[in-house]
This record gives sequence, C-alpha cells and structure tokens, in this order.
Amino acid sequence: MLLAIDIGNTNVVIAVFKGEEIVHTWRIATDTKRTGDEYKSILLTLMDDEKIAADQIDCAAVSSVVPDLTGPFITVATHFAGKKPVIVNPDIYDRLPIKLPEGAAHEIGTDLVCNAVAAWNLTHSANIVIDFGTALSFTITDQNGLVRGVDIAPGLGTAVHSLSSGAAQLPTVPLVAPSSAIGTNTIHSIQAGIVLGYKGLVEYLISQIKSDLHKLTGVSEDQVRVVATGGLNSVLKPITDVFTHVDRSLTMKGLRLIAGYAS
Repeated sequence: MLLAIDIGNTNVVIAVFKGEEIVHTWRIATDTKRTGDEYKSILLTLMDDEKIAADQIDCAAVSSVVPDLTGPFITVATHFAGKKPVIVNPDIYDRLPIKLPEGAAHEIGTDLVCNAVAAWNLTHSANIVIDFGTALSFTITDQNGLVRGVDIAPGLGTAVHSLSSGAAQLPTVPLVAPSSAIGTNTIHSIQAGIVLGYKGLVEYLISQIKSDLHKLTGVSEDQVRVVATGGLNSVLKPITDVFTHVDRSLTMKGLRLIAGYAS
C-alpha cells in the first residue's frame, strides 16, 4: 500500500492507497512545532483506529509547500515505507506526463503539480484546475500537457476570516449562498459579498482563461475542461455550472500517480 502525504499551509492530508483506491484519508492541522516523532505517533494511532496495518505500507510519496515540515514528514514516510519516499520536486518533473514552463518549476507549488497531473490523467485535454484551499488557485494546462500558468486569490475561508478579524463588528459566518444578492442583515451581507462575489470571480476568471488560452494555443474554448477540488469547492458547486468535474481527492490522486511515474 502507498502512504501519500500532502503538507499544506492549513492541513496535512494523509491518504493510504491500495492500488488506485483510497483506503482512508485523514486531515491533521499543520503545526511546524511538531516533530517527526510526534506526527509518526499521531499517524500510528489514526491507522490503528481504522484497523490499517502499518506494516502493509511499502511505498510513500510526499508533497509539501511547508519547508519546515518536509524533513519531519520524510522521516515519517521512511519509517512506514521502510525506504525513502518519492518527494515531489523539480528533480522528478521530467518523468511526468505534463510539462512545466522553463524557469517556473521552482515557483509552482507541488500541490498544484499534483493537481495538474491528476487533471491531465482525468481529461487528457486542456484544463483548468481550481483548488479551493487556503488560497484559491487556478492551474492552467494546455492541450499538449504544458502547464501555461497559475492564478492565485485568497481562499473563501481566508477571506471570511480576514474580514472578521479585521473588523470588530463583523462576525465569522457560515460559507453558504444567501437567497439574494441584496444583504438585509450582517450575516447575509457577508455571505452575499463573499460567496456570490467568489462565484463571480471564479466564473469570470474561467471565461477569461479559456479566451486567453484559445488565443495562445488555438484550443477551442469548449474543449477546456474545468476541474474543481479542495474542501470548499462544495460552497460554489450548488450555485454554478462551470465545473466539468469535481473531485475533492484530486491532489492525493495526483500524488499517487506521481509516485508511480517517479518510482
């Protein structure tokens, strides 16, 4: 079985794969003060709770956008797999089915590389991956598998928490769409501004990206697939029809694929 670890700014997502299937997934709060031994103990407990035998792990892969935790989790992964894990970094990008623009390999987040690989495997066409995480990211890949670029905005959760922490009289509100774009109380006002506002942001950027990708590569706009992932994609999914595919586990599936390409 494969142990896949995606270290993000808010959560560390850990999945165990048996072949192509996810056996179980856990989310642990990202904490740079914890040591590899602490994370190892946490994971052992979580696996024991789910009756997953640690000695069945025979390989591992790690993606990280938090440098302080990369080393500790390499130690964790090595402990479980009995060998050094596949680490998503520019050293292995030439083995992937997608290509990164020259000079950008060290800038694009490894989680976005995982997303791009999984989306390409899913669509085999030009695509836009929208990841609803701490940041709201758009990763754009053309019809030849070349990642053309990335757009980044604050995530929905980041926006609502920033608003409440910066304005004494504005509360943190549930991220659900209000019935009207006209806010009639504080909660509905914030929901209209953020949830409906982000709907407009996402739909506009998708439209503009498709148009620009057509100008750049000649790909037809209706051939560009839109893949949504990340925990907060469910906020917009009910109120927009722009997503071709929705897969909350896209990043982990990409990490599994990369482990196979790089092994």
